[in-house]
Amino acid sequence: MNIDRDIIQELNKWKSSPYRKPLVLQGSRQVGKSFILKEFGKTHFENCCYVNFDFEREHKSEFAATKDPVRLVSYLSSVKGIDITPHKTLIIFDEIQECNDALNSLKYFRELMPEQAVVCAGSLLGVALNKHGASFPVGNVDFLTLYPVSFKEFLAVYNEHLSQFLAQYVARKDFAKVPEIFHSQLIEAYKIYMCCGGMPESIVRYMEVRDWEQVDLVNNQILTAYTLDFSKHIDSKDIPRLNRLWYNIEDNLAKEDRKFRYALIEKNARAREYENSVEWLVLSGLVNRVFEVQTLRFPLSSCKNSAAFKLYLADTGLLRTKFRLAPTTILLGDKLFTEFKGVLAENYVLQSLLRQLDSEIYYWTSGNRAEVEFMFQHGETIIPIEVKSGNSTNSRSLSEYRKKYSPALSLRFSLKNVERNGDLLNLPLYLVDYVKELCEL
Repeated sequence: MNIDRDIIQELNKWKSSPYRKPLVLQGSRQVGKSFILKEFGKTHFENCCYVNFDFEREHKSEFAATKDPVRLVSYLSSVKGIDITPHKTLIIFDEIQECNDALNSLKYFRELMPEQAVVCAGSLLGVALNKHGASFPVGNVDFLTLYPVSFKEFLAVYNEHLSQFLAQYVARKDFAKVPEIFHSQLIEAYKIYMCCGGMPESIVRYMEVRDWEQVDLVNNQILTAYTLDFSKHIDSKDIPRLNRLWYNIEDNLAKEDRKFRYALIEKNARAREYENSVEWLVLSGLVNRVFEVQTLRFPLSSCKNSAAFKLYLADTGLLRTKFRLAPTTILLGDKLFTEFKGVLAENYVLQSLLRQLDSEIYYWTSGNRAEVEFMFQHGETIIPIEVKSGNSTNSRSLSEYRKKYSPALSLRFSLKNVERNGDLLNLPLYLVDYVKELCEL
């Protein structure tokens, strides 16, 4: 079973660009980077040369011996037994973090053989790039990031009819109320996505067997693989702190304001003791960090409070599993789910915003009086986003923000149907993948 991913369109744009450089595909473990690159090679090129530097370690010596792309292509053509032809062959370097010489060779592919399409990917590549620092070919590569499967992508495999309706609805650009028969079905699909999450293997397992125990088995295996990466990629002396931080993330998110507090990890814990571990999780793509702003000015990045932030997981399905929440608590609206449904909805919205927007995402606070979950700069405007996990949309925080700053557009996501009230646009959570289109209306 294949899940059509929107990033294929971005990869095709990269292929067609006259300014194309070797491409680095980033993304956390298990989001499907290897599969996507192989699929892209199969469907958009005549053939594909695939090299996995973790599995095929024997190739490392050749890259250590030379960076000449002509020699490297001749070598790969010989050992792989295929003709490698510019414009016709896609070269894929997978698990490239295991071969820094291959990373450095990308500079020479760009300079000496720009007609040859080269892409690379790897687990914890963000960590590797940061670690290698100056040895990385800065300015000689393009970047794309593969995120977990979005709700829009999930819906296309879960219910094609609903997916087509939603695409047609958004294309109308009038944002009238969604007919109730579709609205209720889309809310149900959203809840199933929340339980399943965006890891491709989890979605495929759900679609094949419709068994939540099997989905949790997959999610737990992915979470376990993450922790095993700790011992593989960081110094042994740093592992205990990273483990304590990783297992504490849900404790911070369970707090009403979600703000990350080092003191919740262990008594008297200080930022300087754990800030490297936080950075490692961010670079690895396992968590997404959102900084606080209190006063607004342009650029919005100048307002960032680097000492105050929230940490969300890269995928809402993994977060549900990490919280040990049974799917029925979400699907049936269990009252025990009340204190956690807010953070799951926020995690879901953040995932969607990150894949759509080029600008950094923040949250706004006004002392202890008010807080808006997310905001971002779009051109010369700042757009606030409030997230409500249920049907209730009463909120003092967004009202205070709107009164203070008079934004041209404010967004509120909840389970309620579409409703417009001046600058405030209330949208159901299943429409969050269309924020970028909203901003461009």
